[in-house]
Amino acid sequence: MCEIVRVSLAETVTTAARNAWALTFGDGIGAPEPTPATVLSDAPHRELRRYDGSNDDDAAVLLVPPLAAPAFCFDLSPEQSLARFLVDSGRAPYLVDYGDITFDDRAMGFETWIDDILPEAIRQVSADRGGKPVDLVGWSLGGTLALLTAAADQTLPIRSVTAVGSPLSYDHMVGVKELRALMRIDGGRTATAAIRAMGGVSAQITRFAYRATAWDRELKRPFFIASNLGNTETLARMQVTDRFQNALPGYPGRFYNQLWGRFMLNNDIGKGVVHLGERRIALADVTVPVLLVGGPNDAITAAAAVEHGLTTLTGSPEVRYETAPGSHLGILIARDTTWTYLDKFLRDQA
Repeated sequence: MCEIVRVSLAETVTTAARNAWALTFGDGIGAPEPTPATVLSDAPHRELRRYDGSNDDDAAVLLVPPLAAPAFCFDLSPEQSLARFLVDSGRAPYLVDYGDITFDDRAMGFETWIDDILPEAIRQVSADRGGKPVDLVGWSLGGTLALLTAAADQTLPIRSVTAVGSPLSYDHMVGVKELRALMRIDGGRTATAAIRAMGGVSAQITRFAYRATAWDRELKRPFFIASNLGNTETLARMQVTDRFQNALPGYPGRFYNQLWGRFMLNNDIGKGVVHLGERRIALADVTVPVLLVGGPNDAITAAAAVEHGLTTLTGSPEVRYETAPGSHLGILIARDTTWTYLDKFLRDQA
C-alpha cells in the first residue's frame, strides 16, 4: 500500500512540475486541434472555409463571427467546437474569417459587412451546395450583422438566422445608460475623435476590456493554477480560454464609431431601424425564421438585450427565444442548451 501511495505521489509531483513548466516557459498545455477545413477563398477579410466531413446533400450553415473576436470561437477545442458538432449532426458548416484588423482598415464600416463581406460569403456557400439556401449562425455582434444582412437584401439565399448572445437593444446593456450620461457632456465628440485618430480600437484595448468583464476570473487565476497544477485536463480547458482572449483583434475606426453613435448612444438597433448615413435598415424586413439565445449570466450582452428581438423582428414568420447558462463565450459552447436548441431549430427548417 505504501508503495502505491509513493508511486501516486511521484506521478502527481511529476505532472505538476511538467504543467508548471509548460505554463511558464513552454508552449502551454494541450496544443490547438482545429477541425479540418478546406479554404474556398482567401481574399482579405473574407476568407471562406468549409469544414471537412460533410456530404453533398447536407444543409449548409455559415458561421458568422463578430468583429473583435477570433473566428476560431466556433472551434475552440474538439469538445468545445460548434463546427465539429454541426459536422457530426449531418450538416455542412462554413466559416467566414475577417482576419486581423489594422489601421489600414479604418474606413471599413457596417456597410462593408452588410453589403459586401457577408452577402458574398452567403452566395459562395449557396453555390458550393448547388444553389441551396444557407442557415446563418452568428455569435455576439456576428448575430446582429447576420440579421442586418438578411434585412438589407431579402434576395439573398438565406433560410434562417440564429443569433447567440447578440445585442438587439443597447438600452438593456450593462453600463450603457451611465456611459450615455457621461457622453452628454460633449455629445460624444471627444471619444469619437480619439477613435478616429487611432484608426479604431486596437486589439490590446479589446483584450483588456474583455478581461475586465471577468475580473474575478483574472484575480483568482494564480490560485486556480496552483490548485490544479496536477490536473492537466482542467488546465488545458483554461488554456483554451486564454488562447481565445489573447487572439482578440480590434475594430476598424469607422465601424466602431458607427457602433458607438448609432447603437450605443442612439440605440437604433433597439428601435428596430439602423441608420447608416441616409440609409435605413429595418429588422422588420427579416423574413426568415430566427432563433435567439440569451444568457442570464452573460456579463457582456444582457439576456434582455437579446430577448428584445422578439419585439423588433416582426416580419419573421417565427422568432424563438431561448436561454443558456454561462458567460458570453460560455453560451456559445453550451452543448446541452444552445447546441440542442440550434439542432432542433435547424431540423425544423428542413
